[in-house]
Amino acid sequence: MLKNNNFVLYKNQPAIITGLSDGKYVVEYCTSSKNGKKIEFSQQKVRDKDIISLGNLFVTKEQISSLYEKKIDTEEADKYLETLYELFSEENIENISFEELLEYSGLQSVQDCWNLFLSLQVTTLFTQISDSLTYKPRTKEEIENEKNKFLLKKAEAENRIAFLERLKTRKLKLPDDAQQMQDVEALALGGTDKSRTMKEISLRETQEKAHKLLLDTGIWTMYKNPHPARHGLSIHSATEQLGTPPEEERITLDHIAYAIDNKWSTDPDDAIAFDGKYVWIHIADPASNVMPDSSIDISARNRGSTLYIPEGAARMLAESCLEDYALGLTEISRALSFKIELDENGSMISYDVMKTFVKVKRFSYEEVEEKKNEPEFAVLYDIARKNESRRLKSGAVSITLPEVHISVENNSVSIHPINHIESENVVKEFMLMAGEAAARFAFKNEIPFPFISQEKPDIPKEIPEGLCGQYKLRKCMRSRSVGITPKQHAALGLGMYSQVTSPLRRYGDLVAHQQLRAFIDKRELLNKDQMIERIGAGDAAAMATSKAERNSRLHWVLVYLK
Repeated sequence: MLKNNNFVLYKNQPAIITGLSDGKYVVEYCTSSKNGKKIEFSQQKVRDKDIISLGNLFVTKEQISSLYEKKIDTEEADKYLETLYELFSEENIENISFEELLEYSGLQSVQDCWNLFLSLQVTTLFTQISDSLTYKPRTKEEIENEKNKFLLKKAEAENRIAFLERLKTRKLKLPDDAQQMQDVEALALGGTDKSRTMKEISLRETQEKAHKLLLDTGIWTMYKNPHPARHGLSIHSATEQLGTPPEEERITLDHIAYAIDNKWSTDPDDAIAFDGKYVWIHIADPASNVMPDSSIDISARNRGSTLYIPEGAARMLAESCLEDYALGLTEISRALSFKIELDENGSMISYDVMKTFVKVKRFSYEEVEEKKNEPEFAVLYDIARKNESRRLKSGAVSITLPEVHISVENNSVSIHPINHIESENVVKEFMLMAGEAAARFAFKNEIPFPFISQEKPDIPKEIPEGLCGQYKLRKCMRSRSVGITPKQHAALGLGMYSQVTSPLRRYGDLVAHQQLRAFIDKRELLNKDQMIERIGAGDAAAMATSKAERNSRLHWVLVYLK
């Protein structure tokens, strides 16, 4: 039975018995204060098995404080225990208790008892058996191994101290010191919110501080873009192959469709046409080979969309799929096509969705703009103008802000203004028609579907002219919503809408195609709960991609300006 003021071990710290309560011992032990400068005591009720008596000695709280600060290193411990080791090793005695070691040492004071305990924790001469205070002497070979470990650890500690001194002055020895900055890089890239290295030099542990430290020490240069990693995104395209498109029944169309995009585009996924009666919007058809919950589908869902940054594109689907699924890269393209009939005012009379074979020719916006008065293109311009007029009459908001194309090659940043021309608007209006037709088709046929909506903005009566007014308009816009219930998209002036024109690079579009194809093929559809789950996961990932793109562009603009 222990008594008040008995010296005990609690959680490997010196402690003192101060009483009994509810059949438990009350112990007090030292803890550092929050500022790390003042020794403070904590009190705890403990069971008998939670504490260990150290020699049935009596102690004061003042002695506990001094013991708490006592430190012994391995070399000091080995000298302290050398005589005891010779005694027990010669007699081949194993399983020696702490009390026996204390008795044979002839030590009696509290300080001597604690010195013995500390020495046994770090010595190379004895090894502790399990968690009990029982020890046995090591063999000569074991001691040699332990000493080598100790010397290596000591050297590492000395090297660490020297490294931290160099780090404080921002004069690292590269590339050797880079290895010790990995935790700083992990913090700068968003992989953790802690950095032992920054803490050791009393630097606040934030992404910004870590980034600056890496720049100041030359570990990183200003050309390092950390933003994709910070959002958990890969800068490499998906690698799993989609394989050859399946052989399936498709309608062969006679007309020629036009895939119109930027000169630098390499993944054409839409094409437009008018056959004299019907508007056609043809969309790439990777959903023919990407089944719901397949490994490719899950990978695409986790990415949300293709990541477009100035350094290049990290595609949602494998690069290799473009040849088989993008439009206009082969003589005949496979497409999921939206067939729309319009009245003389541009309103939809009918709409249908079908799997097709279609001939596609590729053009840049500039090339089409030069051909805008030729009959096959003039009719497309006329249809687009009518659709825009219809939407504006329904309350659509048109915002025009300057844009630039930023590219990076070999750390050289190029920024070129994008001069908007009407051919871009033609393609935009046809894509909006496809989104409206898909939403109407899904609603009419009760297909669970990713509908996109936006509440009506609260626009003031007076809007300034020029860029100021355009920015003010943008600030008035409400956030878009994605769900399985069709609602008005006020900003577009559409009663219902979905995005279906980029299944190669947007997961939401890919899911929409999976549903449309399942309906056409009379296969089982994803139910509402499954759609909600996929919409949520894909949209969250796409938002992260969007933020990484925005921050990456800002990063390279700053590099350009610097």
